[in-house]
Amino acid sequence: MDASHSLWLFFLLTLGIIVLPGMDMAYIAGHALQSGARAGLLALGGIVAGGVVHVLLNLSGLSALLMLLPGAFEVLLWAGALYLGWIGLQMLRGAWQGWRAVPAPLAAATPAPVATQSPGRIFLSGMANCLLNPKAYAFMLAVFPGFLRSSERGLAAQGLLLGSIIACNQIAVYGTVLLACLGSRRWQREGGRGAVLLSGVMGLCLVGLAMGTLYSAVTRPA
Repeated sequence: MDASHSLWLFFLLTLGIIVLPGMDMAYIAGHALQSGARAGLLALGGIVAGGVVHVLLNLSGLSALLMLLPGAFEVLLWAGALYLGWIGLQMLRGAWQGWRAVPAPLAAATPAPVATQSPGRIFLSGMANCLLNPKAYAFMLAVFPGFLRSSERGLAAQGLLLGSIIACNQIAVYGTVLLACLGSRRWQREGGRGAVLLSGVMGLCLVGLAMGTLYSAVTRPA
């Protein structure tokens, strides 16, 4: 296959996977709805940084080694599900506190405050969210290696190029989600509790994704 066609195919494959709703998208949307643009951008930055680490792990061979170790993938599933559930519960807790912070008669006039996290914690949690995503490891093991060999570039240069494509797709897709959430947050601001309610919904989505991941871990064939 021509090198340019190969890159376009990789672009389309990664774009199709990133567009599908999942852990990373819900994490960014939850923080954008709960805490605003800065938190959403930090979450996005953490997710992209986690994607870079995924590429480096794959280039070093550690990702393949992890997948081949007996029980390692199951441990990853459990860790990812538990961490995702914890984030979802934290969002639900923050949304509940924000909902109760403003009396009902004043809710329409005063935006309800919500609990916020430190910038470093949001960024690092975004990285951890991406690194504990089992689907990312499956993609990096099944798809990424097939595009590493190139007659035009060395392994490191090709890996850097593929990693850049992944990062650009993440920024484009998750950036669009972030902007949509910020627009929804501004639209809901006059209602006071609207953004808090949306944040709670995203928390429920994260908990639901965690339960689905746990179910996959339990029912996964030995």
